[in-house]
Amino acid sequence: MHRLLRTFTALTAVTALGLTAGCSADSGAKGKERTAAEAGPTTDAARKAPQSAFWVDPESSAARQVEQWEQEGRTQDAQTLKRISEQPMAVWPAGDDPAPDVKAAVDGAEQAGRTAVLVAYNIPHRDCGQHSAGGAQSPDFYRQWIDEFAGTIGDRSAVVVLEPDAIAHIVDGCTPAEYHSERYSLLSEAIERLKRQPRVKVYLDAGNPGWIDQPDKLTEPLTQAGIARADGFSLNVSNFQSDETIKTYGRSLSGTIGGKHFVMDTSRNGKGPLAGDREDAWCNPPGRGLGTPPTDKTGDALLDAALWIKRPGDSDGPCRGGPAAGQWWPDYALGLARNAKAA
Repeated sequence: MHRLLRTFTALTAVTALGLTAGCSADSGAKGKERTAAEAGPTTDAARKAPQSAFWVDPESSAARQVEQWEQEGRTQDAQTLKRISEQPMAVWPAGDDPAPDVKAAVDGAEQAGRTAVLVAYNIPHRDCGQHSAGGAQSPDFYRQWIDEFAGTIGDRSAVVVLEPDAIAHIVDGCTPAEYHSERYSLLSEAIERLKRQPRVKVYLDAGNPGWIDQPDKLTEPLTQAGIARADGFSLNVSNFQSDETIKTYGRSLSGTIGGKHFVMDTSRNGKGPLAGDREDAWCNPPGRGLGTPPTDKTGDALLDAALWIKRPGDSDGPCRGGPAAGQWWPDYALGLARNAKAA
């Protein structure tokens, strides 16, 4: 669901956390993230910060906010926000040409000796017309987009999370039936194209446990979309389910699709999901916190990595006082950092 396009407003101060305006009901929706096209050389601090194999974007909105607050004398807030800026986060290439953002990420990661995490999010009829509506204007355009995405990675190391929400929106009925066959074909072709690159791992998105509550409902759709050729599936993208809930769900789903591995988004799940109506809990919920830092050392045979796929601090959409989907919201980011899960 809600994802970004390119984040146009970088350091805007907006209203604080606990506002309660409503949003369209959607238990799996997200908000799109800032891209990496303008990322500069990887700094020494960014190289040293993460205890993981993944690349830190030295020019993220969080990093720029830290710099601004330091200049303004907000040193304590700046220090707290480093809990975000010094961690690796996924890059969501935006617009009709993914190459600049992909290139910035894989070049930066290669320079730092790390792996870029990328999200391919441009499927036609994306997000059922909601906050992150859009996507490629035709199947052929999507094929060209994926080809450019994959070709730009080249022989560099990358993890690609493929089309958040695309399968779950088939299962929940949000994507009209007339588009199902097309979507299965495009996802299957995208997996095949990305896997031609020698150092790419592909994880086809499978929603989250609070959205499709019975994992076996995903089995046939994932199979039709070519999960057998992918490295696995992703869970909890832009959502708030707890680590243990995700792991239990992931193991159950894996058992129905040949033991496939999975990755999970822990960017904002440190306090779990907001209590109450789950259909109102996905969009900028108050009181949430950063979750498990990104790592490929999970201690779980099926779980390949905990990742920050959603970029913490990027809005889910214009609800609860937030800016448009994918735009940077420093007050929300600071709240996430203050509520970070204890290490």
